[in-house]
Amino acid sequence: MNGDASGVGGENFDWNTDDELEVNDFSLSSCSSLTPPNGEAVVGCGEARSTAGCSNSKLIDHFIGMGFSKKMVSKAIQENGEENTDSILETLLTYSAIESSPQGQPDIDSDNSSLDSGGSFLDDFSDIDSSSDTEEIMIPESDEDGKLLSLVKMGYTVDEASIAIERCGQNSSLVELTDFICAAQMAKVADAHFPELPLEVKPKLKHSYSDFSKHKKRKLSDYAMWKKKRRNGVQDDDDETIHLPNPMTGFGAPGEPCQTICRTLPEAAVGPPFFYYENVALAPKGVWTTISRFLYDVEPEFVDSKYFCAAARKRGYVHNLPIENRFPLLPLPPRTIHEALPLTRKWWPSWDQRTKLNCIQTCIGSAKLTERIRKALEDYDGEPPLRVQKYVLDECRKWNLVWVGRNKVAPLEPDEVEMLLGFPRNHTRGGGISRTDRYKSLGNSFQVDTVAYHLSVLKDMFPGGINLLSLFSGIGGAEVALHRLGIRLKNVVSVEISEVNRNIVRCWWEQTNQRGNLIDLADVQQLNGDRLEQMMNSFGGFDLVVGGSPCNNLAGSNRHHRDGLEGKESALFYDYFRILDLVKCIMTKAQ
Repeated sequence: MNGDASGVGGENFDWNTDDELEVNDFSLSSCSSLTPPNGEAVVGCGEARSTAGCSNSKLIDHFIGMGFSKKMVSKAIQENGEENTDSILETLLTYSAIESSPQGQPDIDSDNSSLDSGGSFLDDFSDIDSSSDTEEIMIPESDEDGKLLSLVKMGYTVDEASIAIERCGQNSSLVELTDFICAAQMAKVADAHFPELPLEVKPKLKHSYSDFSKHKKRKLSDYAMWKKKRRNGVQDDDDETIHLPNPMTGFGAPGEPCQTICRTLPEAAVGPPFFYYENVALAPKGVWTTISRFLYDVEPEFVDSKYFCAAARKRGYVHNLPIENRFPLLPLPPRTIHEALPLTRKWWPSWDQRTKLNCIQTCIGSAKLTERIRKALEDYDGEPPLRVQKYVLDECRKWNLVWVGRNKVAPLEPDEVEMLLGFPRNHTRGGGISRTDRYKSLGNSFQVDTVAYHLSVLKDMFPGGINLLSLFSGIGGAEVALHRLGIRLKNVVSVEISEVNRNIVRCWWEQTNQRGNLIDLADVQQLNGDRLEQMMNSFGGFDLVVGGSPCNNLAGSNRHHRDGLEGKESALFYDYFRILDLVKCIMTKAQ
């Protein structure tokens, strides 16, 4: 991932786009303290915290001041009770939507005029112009529509919800869909530099009823447009990412149902050396087509590391390795959060249903963020209100926060990240390496168990050991994977721009008593044909060329310079291809 994200503290980042800021500001306001003109607060979300002299008449006056009729307010209070102001407001909005509907204006006193009539979500949309499109939307046509409506109600945009359903599949649960959306939002963290927004658990109402209705109307309008495009077969021009398989297990994963796959490699891809290239799966449209075309028209294998460990990591791999007779590293790594981090189980609340962590990033959540979360929860003896739960879970997913005490969350420690990614303990520790550099290096690395599963086919093919050319080698994920597979590393040429990472690989090489030769170089752009031929003549060529060029201009985290393979950093992919093609030519000439 993006190696330029150096702001580990987290407080310098604002992970929201302008639309997300609007939604977050609105959602907090719409379910919190309701401040009437006389200045006395009536606190929502089920908390009976009104001032001592707050009477039923004051509550009625408050909602009348928002534009509702007295009869409507009285009926809503009777149904929901005086303390539950959120439910009262939702009921009043439902009544308004029904009254403005051309189908008729039901009697407010009717028992059928409750939140259960007309759909629990769509009734929230008042001030809707009646049209054939709108009427069609009012009743979900499928389970997909129902899930999309639920996600929009939770505060996500229509685009976020529809893309999540498309990528994760119609059979995905709401938990999986929200995890996907939060992972996508989390990917925007690394380069946003806006002032930190403080959490106000009980902010004052900043929007009038008119604003509330307009916002709801806009969300329904977006949904209407989405339905219309889908019905007409129109693709969204903004959907720039590739359509990924579900489940994202590539040609198979340990413990997953066996599938018979027959793969025929293009003729140009056959023969020495083997090659293995990795990058982010969610790249802009056309990126993986270009990568495949340059790498001899080999189709990518898309894999999410959540099928190998307790953390997600969606990656694409282009390689010419055999896919039969793969085997996993043993012992198998923990597959759930509680298996990987058993001490967190004691404090894990029942309403946090995460079983997997999101993709490991190069930066972590700040102490200010975890303190805001603690303060958001400490006022509640039992389960907090749904709005607080949603806020906390969104932050936990974005920053991979885990529970370490009552109402206390914390970011992962570097040694925990090492374990999740399959590296040995203290792999990135010591030698003058800062905590910041540890997170950055780990966030840019391979997930070792996933890569080892793909490379495991080489063990029987090279019983005497392997000659490896490792480009953009980072902290040596491929080298560690081969070592853990029991494949001897005879000669390794490691090319890595970061001196910190080169030192990590060198220390690991020495500490594991490797008997082969390690040659470390700094810049792939300086590796030319003469240098390659000189090295290859000395030890007989390379058996494997592995690498993952920088994803700075491919990942969603880089909103300002997401230029695909034309970006300054991600254009280094072409150096991977250049060097691989040189190796193939030199080895062919030597035969």
